[in-house]
Amino acid sequence: MSQFTKNWERPRTETLAGRVKDAVKNDNAPLKPRLDIAMKQIQLQLSKLEAVSGKLKDRDDSIFNKVVSSIQKHDMQHASVFANELAEVRKMNVMVTQSKLALEQIVMRFNTIQELGDIVVTLSPAMSIIKNVKTGLGNVLPEADNSLAEISSSLSSILVDAGQIGGYNMNFNAANEEAQNILAEASTVAEQTVRDKFPDLPTNSQEIQTEEFPSSESL
Repeated sequence: MSQFTKNWERPRTETLAGRVKDAVKNDNAPLKPRLDIAMKQIQLQLSKLEAVSGKLKDRDDSIFNKVVSSIQKHDMQHASVFANELAEVRKMNVMVTQSKLALEQIVMRFNTIQELGDIVVTLSPAMSIIKNVKTGLGNVLPEADNSLAEISSSLSSILVDAGQIGGYNMNFNAANEEAQNILAEASTVAEQTVRDKFPDLPTNSQEIQTEEFPSSESL
C-alpha cells in the first residue's frame, strides 16, 4: 500500500467526536476525512449564503415597492433615497451570489480529487478563493469570518501535508491566476443573475403606467 493510500483513507475505530477532533486539529490524520470535513464546512457556508440571499430578495422587494409607490405619488425625493438603498442591497446580493458560485466551484473540484497531486492542484487556488470570499463577505455576513478562517487554516494544513508526502512544489502564481479566473467568472455570472432576477427601476409615473411596470414580488 502506498504512502498516499495510507494517508488518504486510514481505517478508524474511534468515536465520531474523536474522528472530528483528529481530522480538524491533528495534522497527522489521514487526508480524506480532513478534506471531507472541510467540504462540509464549505457546504454549511453555502447554506447560510442561500439564506442571506433570500433575505436580501425580500428586502429588495420591499424597497422596490417603496420606490414605485413614491414615484406614483410624484415624491421623487423619497424615490431617490429608496433607489439608492436598493442599489446597495443589489450590490450585496451580487457579492453573496459571487461568493456562492466561487465556493460551489471549490466543492466541485473537491469531488474530483483522486490522487495526491490533485490535492495540491485543487487546494492551491481554493485557498486564494476563500481568502477573497472572506474579505468580500465581511460587511454582508460578518459571522462567516471565523468559519472561513477555520476552513482556510484546515485547507492550508492539508495542502502542506500533501506537498510533503508527495514531494510536490506548489506553483502559487498559477494557483492565484486560476483563482482570479474563477472569481472573475463568478462575478460576471453573479451580476447577470441579479440583473435577470430583479427588474430595472422606473424613472417616472408615466413609465409605470405605460409599461405596466412589475413589482419584484411578481417575478
